[in-house]
Amino acid sequence: MDNRLDSFGDDALGRHDAVALAEAIRTGATSAAELAAAAVARAQQIDPALHAVACASYEDPRYGEDKAAALFGVPTFVKDNTDVRGLPTNHGSEAFRARPARKDGAFARQLLSTGMTVLGKSRLPEFGFSPSTEFMTEEPVHNPWDTEYSVGASSGGSAALVAAGVVPIAHANDGGGSIRIPAACAGLVGLKPSRGRHIDGEMARTMPINIVSEGVLTRTVRDTAAYLAAIEDYHRNPALPPIGTVLGPARRRLRIGLVLDTTIGEGIDEQTRAAVLHTATLLEQAGHRVEPIALPITAQWAHDFVQLWSLLADLAASTGKLTFDRSFDSSKLDGLTRGLRAHHRATLHHTPGALWRLRKTADTVAGMFAKHELILSPVLTHITPKLGYLSPTIEFDELLHRLTGYAGFTPINNVAGTPAISLPMGMAAEGVPIGVQLSAAYGDERTLIETAYELEAAYRFPTLAY
Repeated sequence: MDNRLDSFGDDALGRHDAVALAEAIRTGATSAAELAAAAVARAQQIDPALHAVACASYEDPRYGEDKAAALFGVPTFVKDNTDVRGLPTNHGSEAFRARPARKDGAFARQLLSTGMTVLGKSRLPEFGFSPSTEFMTEEPVHNPWDTEYSVGASSGGSAALVAAGVVPIAHANDGGGSIRIPAACAGLVGLKPSRGRHIDGEMARTMPINIVSEGVLTRTVRDTAAYLAAIEDYHRNPALPPIGTVLGPARRRLRIGLVLDTTIGEGIDEQTRAAVLHTATLLEQAGHRVEPIALPITAQWAHDFVQLWSLLADLAASTGKLTFDRSFDSSKLDGLTRGLRAHHRATLHHTPGALWRLRKTADTVAGMFAKHELILSPVLTHITPKLGYLSPTIEFDELLHRLTGYAGFTPINNVAGTPAISLPMGMAAEGVPIGVQLSAAYGDERTLIETAYELEAAYRFPTLAY
């Protein structure tokens, strides 16, 4: 039985990426209203089976104000943990029902400066704590490649909408892999920028370690490059080297470290290993030098990250009425959030030491990039699992074991603040994509994008468009 699900067709959106659609608007071949109408029709057709939309504003799309903006008129969705005026922000939680936001969040203003048309919010698991967009009682977000499989998380709704063709680009953010994991599961390009590359959202500013980066999920490298150039036009951090407009590969050849083992020594499945090694071969054939290296990170680091993770869950649960909404009811939190909170309460004395050690990660990771411009690794230890494997209804200790074993590569970049990108460089026998990660030194998104262009040319990224 074919469990694939897509909405591609011969309407105004066609099979085009965001850059092509923005150009079509500029030349008069289409309009922002036509693209919005096509995306709404696609969403209404497919979302009853996909379950990716958290809330919709189909009757009153939020059009970009600046017609000269780089992505003016391209339809999109914003992840439901970011305030957009007039829309509620529920953070994927069943513990409260938020009122419509009175104003745009700080990062939302930067995102909207690109000119994109907002059609609504995309779903995430509760507070973004899980790498699979599943819930206690509500329907999960389904993977368009096979609806029995997870689409990843926490930007799972955005990934599903882009992969299925509803929109060509959608907002995502990443506090432990939440851009890169759904990109890997759904066959997309997902770049986590450097810490400080964009204006921080409100939640990130309150974290003991700012691990959250804002970005997008796209089907092409040039869409990701165009987005980064556009947000840099609105705000550029003078402490970071500019990215600029990246239109293709660079000529310089790189030293690339190859990592195949996680911080806790978790092995990777054979299909994932094959995709990473094939990517290494393509890079070597292009003239880059690829050599195996070991991560300078110990198993203690993974325990420390779980401690930070559980601290954030405890803070969310403890301050819910103040932070989210007066209707917040902690008894309705999902099993993962409740389990993480209990874990933190039981191990509270470990938190100061964990934070102290985690804050050294940036210096440790910087040492890797003194010898290599890029690090190549898997995104995940195995292919995306079937829905239910990472459900928040599972007994907590077993769920935590599965989560830490699955997402062992991505959190390092969040704590270090370094950029990383997931690229769809393989297909599993099960019919779902496999993502490969490249990471770079702090502030060096440009090298990631240049190399991504090379790999896109060398390997045809999987897509449901054809």
